[in-house]
Amino acid sequence: MVTIGQRIETLRMQKGLSRPALSAALGLPRMTVEKFETGRQTPSQDQQAKIAAYFGVSVAYLKGEADDPTSLGMDSWLSGNYPREEAAPVKAAPVQPTVVAQSGAPKEDGAVFNALLKSKSFQTVLQAAVLEVLRSPEGQDLIAKAVRKELRK
Repeated sequence: MVTIGQRIETLRMQKGLSRPALSAALGLPRMTVEKFETGRQTPSQDQQAKIAAYFGVSVAYLKGEADDPTSLGMDSWLSGNYPREEAAPVKAAPVQPTVVAQSGAPKEDGAVFNALLKSKSFQTVLQAAVLEVLRSPEGQDLIAKAVRKELRK
């Protein structure tokens, strides 16, 4: 796997720039690019975005997560920017939450919980958590069991 330092060095050399010249072009301290390329320092997310934009490549390519300079990589997929034609969407049954009011009696409309379920930030956090679980060995076992069960039908 290519490291971010190797990728920065390759892109810099392709443009014919010295390390100090690239640092100056990016508005970074003079020795920063050397530290990035040698692995003594990792660029922050903002610096990664700035470097990727400067070279006209994606952050995923810069980080060595993708071989295609325009590939959006895993970060994009996790944020929901993935091609939908790869898999048929799964329709979940609608959730009818019941929110308990302070008095202890159920509140019928569940407005607070519904608002939470519809919020983009909650959906993003939930998506990341589900994907993390599915990538774990236990999650892989669950997926394998579900596939085997479906194949037996």
